[in-house]
Amino acid sequence: MGRLATDPRPLIMGTLNVTPDSFSDGGRFFLSGTVDVDEVVAAATQMVEEGADILDIGGESTRPGAASITTEQELERVVPVIEALARHLDVPLSVDSSDPVVMTEAVGVGATLINDVRALARPGALVAAAAAVRDHDVSVCLMHMRGEPGTMSDRAQYTDLVAEVMDELLARIHQALQMGIPASRLIVDPGFGFAKTTTQNLQILKHLSDFKSLGFPLLVGLSRKRMIGEITGRAVSERVAGSVALALLAVERGARIVRVHDVAATRDVLRLFSAMNDA
Repeated sequence: MGRLATDPRPLIMGTLNVTPDSFSDGGRFFLSGTVDVDEVVAAATQMVEEGADILDIGGESTRPGAASITTEQELERVVPVIEALARHLDVPLSVDSSDPVVMTEAVGVGATLINDVRALARPGALVAAAAAVRDHDVSVCLMHMRGEPGTMSDRAQYTDLVAEVMDELLARIHQALQMGIPASRLIVDPGFGFAKTTTQNLQILKHLSDFKSLGFPLLVGLSRKRMIGEITGRAVSERVAGSVALALLAVERGARIVRVHDVAATRDVLRLFSAMNDA
């Protein structure tokens, strides 16, 4: 993840959910109840060919109302995939997990970024992430969320939305710094769709540049999300145009990494954006 310091381009993070129930691509890589690692490698290879700079691998669905899984289930889904991708592809790998055991095992087989929707709030996660940063020189993304996926929709109540999200992120940043994770290894994500309504998501996107004052690279995940469906009426499979539009708006407002499902379309739009800026 050292590319963040040297590459002026916005980076594209390709999403690979090795889950049976994620809202967009859940079940895509399951065969007879287990992850088809070869299929994941093929899809990941295509994403890299299309322009993905980072690959994000997640084994636990965090859609609203998603069922919880055990550490053992998440390990079985995630670790073989990251191990195989590290052998086949020369691209940074991210583990999308809040479980300290999964973080540790994933980093041990090749992950170079811990992407945690719970911002290291689970017991043991801060310690595991700090050890991973110290021993393997990885980076950590802290995302804003209130509650858990099953309850977060009930926590979308704010008096001053942007200020409160920033303050709650700062609290998690402070915990990470106190644990010894260097500031240079931190990335932040305002958590679109996590304990936020569509209107609140739009407000955060409108004021995304305010988050640059935190002093950390911004990662944004808007791809195919419910807000696009609520505004356009499109089904999940029909949200490419909306996803690309939001990725562009996020980059215009300071996002350094956009987490997407549709890599090729996003790359085309960001290349045009960069060409305009360079003209």
